[in-house]
Amino acid sequence: MINKQIIPKTILPRGFRLLGGRGLRAVVLLTLLCGTIQPLSAQNLFTRVDSFLTKNYRRVRYDTTYMARPQQKWVLIARFNLSGVSIMTEGVDQSALSPGSSSEGAHFKSRMKAQNKTTLTLGVGYQGIVLSLALNPARLTGKYRDYEFNLNCYRRNLGCDVIYSDAKNFTGWYDQEGMPRIEMPKGILHVQTLNLNGHYVFNHRRFSYPAAFSQSYIQHRSAGSFLLAASCMAQIARLETEQPLKMKVVNFGIGGGYGYNYVPRRGWLLHLSLLPTIIPYSYSSLTEGEVRKKDLYRFPEFIVTARSSVVYHWRNKFLGISMVYNYTNMGDKDDFAVYNSKWRLRAFFGLRI
Repeated sequence: MINKQIIPKTILPRGFRLLGGRGLRAVVLLTLLCGTIQPLSAQNLFTRVDSFLTKNYRRVRYDTTYMARPQQKWVLIARFNLSGVSIMTEGVDQSALSPGSSSEGAHFKSRMKAQNKTTLTLGVGYQGIVLSLALNPARLTGKYRDYEFNLNCYRRNLGCDVIYSDAKNFTGWYDQEGMPRIEMPKGILHVQTLNLNGHYVFNHRRFSYPAAFSQSYIQHRSAGSFLLAASCMAQIARLETEQPLKMKVVNFGIGGGYGYNYVPRRGWLLHLSLLPTIIPYSYSSLTEGEVRKKDLYRFPEFIVTARSSVVYHWRNKFLGISMVYNYTNMGDKDDFAVYNSKWRLRAFFGLRI
């Protein structure tokens, strides 16, 4: 019981004095009760989340003869990434009939390559969920201003890659029949590209994509699987010359492929997969100055995604190297064609605790 004589009314706020003795006791008891319950609620929430993650992590919906989850809940990962982008064009310029060219026009080719990008990544994972921080030394020192975003998610039955790049650091060349090669300087080509790739694994009880790329599973025996795939690419390219060119492309592809995990001996894993998709629909345009010249779409066009990796694990450690390659073709080489290539090479080392 709280004695009103102990707390003089003169030092209480006016609202508390209006409450009277009973009201004051109720406020104090409620404050003490909230102070007791709040830490317990946070603790209960953490326990429930941890219990859910553990249940999901340990749930066995696969053939344990072929794959398994690591016993450790935590993982520390260091990654070194190297990536590159290149764009090639080929076609016939019907407005420029150079000496020695065919009567249909002057055949041309070009190749532009962005400066390779290097990043260092440190990640912390808990029961299959990994958060990482990537640092680009060249960007931090101001030598590299291009931007790239990568999001990869690999589960037993489903997987996806989301890759966005904004590149201006291109250099290259342009060849045309009857003319000397033209060197293309840095800064005249600006390309923004979004690649989306998704796949479904039919034999997900025995074949594991995560074992090869995220190391959230361990493949014990060799296995392969047919794959169902869907792809999308959106791109805007601007070439700043005397007569500016602008290209817009949005395409969708569906297809299938095959992936295989080869386990030659205990602790080793070699992975190779190929996912070609055919593009049934594409929106594309090429604008020169203010004049829209043509649509680029010519059937058939393809988006091809290839992946490979080598992983070695022992005790509570693992290391390896992986590569993802994306290729897209658009248009007709007898008129105007564009070939996009994007690749990423990754070396990694992990410690499970």
